[in-house]
Amino acid sequence: MLETIYHIISQYILLPLTIAIFPLDYQTEVMLFLQTMIKILAIIIPVLITVAYFTYAERKVIGFIQGRIGPNRVGLFGFRLWGLGQPIADAVKLIAKEIIIPINANRSLFIIAPILSLAPALAAWAVIPFDDTKVLADINAGLLYVLALTSLAVYGVIIAGWASNSKYAFLGAMRSAAQIVAYEIAMGFALVGVLIAAGSLNLGEIVNAQSGSAIHWFWLPLLPLFVIYFISGVAETNRAPFDVAEGESEIVAGFHVEYSGMAFSVFFMAEYANMILIAVLSALLFFGGWLSPFQGIIFLEEFFSWVPGMFWLLAKTSIFMFLFLWFRATFPRYRYDQIMRLGWKVFIPITIVWIVIVSILVIINLPPWFN
Repeated sequence: MLETIYHIISQYILLPLTIAIFPLDYQTEVMLFLQTMIKILAIIIPVLITVAYFTYAERKVIGFIQGRIGPNRVGLFGFRLWGLGQPIADAVKLIAKEIIIPINANRSLFIIAPILSLAPALAAWAVIPFDDTKVLADINAGLLYVLALTSLAVYGVIIAGWASNSKYAFLGAMRSAAQIVAYEIAMGFALVGVLIAAGSLNLGEIVNAQSGSAIHWFWLPLLPLFVIYFISGVAETNRAPFDVAEGESEIVAGFHVEYSGMAFSVFFMAEYANMILIAVLSALLFFGGWLSPFQGIIFLEEFFSWVPGMFWLLAKTSIFMFLFLWFRATFPRYRYDQIMRLGWKVFIPITIVWIVIVSILVIINLPPWFN
């Protein structure tokens, strides 16, 4: 269906406009550019909508866990509809609020910092495959590209704290940056284990290396690396129970304490966009991506063969997104020294040891994963 819509837009909208407006020598390049923009928008717009309604889902899920109702007043077109209009109301409120820049702040860096946090989280989706064919840029070093982009988010945090010219913001930035760096190393080592297991940096090939059945997925041989990757992802995004950078009782609101209006909302969006990115990468790298969980099972595989691969990927991603919300409603906040000890003294040694184990398993061609 998506291919049909894309074909209709290309043939009946973009092509006539290109022919009518641009000279013949430039029509091929312009058409390629417009088609690429359509693909980018087809990825970015659903991601941004998901970010908005992820905040709604968080309030409803945590409300349910804590015995509360959650947002249920703001609806759409005069109907309450369980409060589904709440994210739209939040967006209108933030757009209408004034952006206050401190007098002695570095104005240009103050504005750039939120963009540096959000842009990598959105740019990483360029190499995310939704099934065998649906990927914007099918590059061989996709895993390296994602790791490089996600590591850039720390610059937005540091610049925001420094440019605000506030001791509270700067302290929050230093705490958050130290936490991100500690867990970035553990995440990187976990991804090295995936690279060794799959023998490729291409995300599509990593998923295809897990084909066979749910037992063939990498979650089983790489279970310690998966646990470390996901927990490190929670810490990377400053989510509970690792949200010490935003500990209100200690440092007000962390590195973005001086931000308001849309500038603050961009940091807010970056956090949720990174959570979605961590969730989809967990599904791709460890749980077979778009592969059916019934693959290799007699009768069930054929019975569910009509389900598109994108559905399985989104279903797995939704489970990991739910875990982010569940953790926030369940666990108390860690002390900062506990967080740093977990990252440096527990996770990194375990990942190094397990990389050695996975390398040995690959060398001996252990079935059913590495033969």
